[in-house]
Order: sequence, then structure tokens, then C-alpha cells
Amino acid sequence: MKFTYLGHSCFLADIDGKKVIFDPFISPNEKASHIDVSEITADFILLTHGHGDHVADVEAIYKQSEATLVSTFEVVQWFQNKGLENAHPMNHGGSKKFDFGKLKMVNAVHSSSLPDGSYGGNPSGFVIEGGNKIFYYAGDTALHMDMQLIREEFTLDFAFLPVGDNFTMGPEDAAKAARMVGVEKVVGMHFDTFPYIEIDHEEAKAIFSEHGVELILLSVGQSVNL
Repeated sequence: MKFTYLGHSCFLADIDGKKVIFDPFISPNEKASHIDVSEITADFILLTHGHGDHVADVEAIYKQSEATLVSTFEVVQWFQNKGLENAHPMNHGGSKKFDFGKLKMVNAVHSSSLPDGSYGGNPSGFVIEGGNKIFYYAGDTALHMDMQLIREEFTLDFAFLPVGDNFTMGPEDAAKAARMVGVEKVVGMHFDTFPYIEIDHEEAKAIFSEHGVELILLSVGQSVNL
């Protein structure tokens, strides 16, 4: 399964022949200035919450690829009011089978509002079963005990976890989260985009290594097969 890192918390994945993009924040991100949003197409756009640094390029990608938007009820409703009608609302604890696989929406401890200040519901994470893999995309979250429930229900192959600290988990808590959900391989996200969330890469990797977990920190535009 191929994932291409487009900066911040945005990944473009190829899952069972479907292009799935997570939390697209590209054009406002100086570190992703070499990524041309107009060339990105997707079959599905998955949003964990409504903050601007996760939804900035939703409309552009939706309109040029007729993608299906999947998010919480409140986020979907907000985009539908803007004319993005091809969308599927969900909420925490719910599961749904899509063309790329099965998605379960799980808890995240964070906040959520839309760019205009509208209520964005509660933030979420996703557990996805597709492409003969099962993985956890945590979204923006703090460390929380509900992560143990993920391990009880799923045998994960890998996880995407925020590691930038300040607004989300830092490396220490993210390494604990990796152990709680039962993975030995983590792709880091939500780091280095802004001064608030800049991290020491080698130090972060060492912290994960102490927990027996590999931390992968990709460069913007870099791809990895998992």
C-alpha cells in the first residue's frame, strides 16, 4: 500500500486501486510549496476534523476529481452547504464499507471548528481495513485511554500518529500511543509545519526506539510502501 506525504497531516494513499487523501492542507503550507494541488485527484477525501490546517484544499480537490467527502456529520454538513454534495457523514463508533475498504470512526481528544468559526462537532480518527492491511490514522489527538479499545478490536499493521507536540501528542506520548494500539511501525505527522511544532527528528526516533517502535518521518513529497 503506497502513501505519499503531502505535508503536515496530509497523505495521498492508493488503497485497492482507489486514491484516498487525508486532511488536505497543502497550498497554504510553505513547506509544501513544490506540491501542485491542481494536479491532485482523489476518489475519497477523509477529514478528521474541521480546522483550517486539515481542510484548506478540500474544495479544490473535490471539484477537480469529483471525490466523495467523508467526515463527521457537522463537517460534512458545512461543506454540503458550500455545494459539495457528494459526501458521506459519520460519527464516532460508526463503521462503513467504501470502495477502498471498511472505515471505523474512533475518538480523538482535540477540538474542532470550521474555518469560519462554525461548530465542527467532535474530532475523530479512523481505523481502515483495506488493501489487506489494517491501520490507524489518528488525526489530531492527545494520548487517551480509548486507544486501548482499538487494540482490543483490531490487529493493526501500522499507524499514523501526530508527533509535533504543543497542539497534539509529542513523541513521548505518541510512542506510548503506539504501544497502546499495538503497532511497531508509526508514520509521524503534524510536525515541523509551524515553529510551534518543530521537532528534533533523531531525538523523536530515539524515543520511539526505546519503546520498540519504528518512527518514520517522511519529507514532503516522499512516498512509502507499507
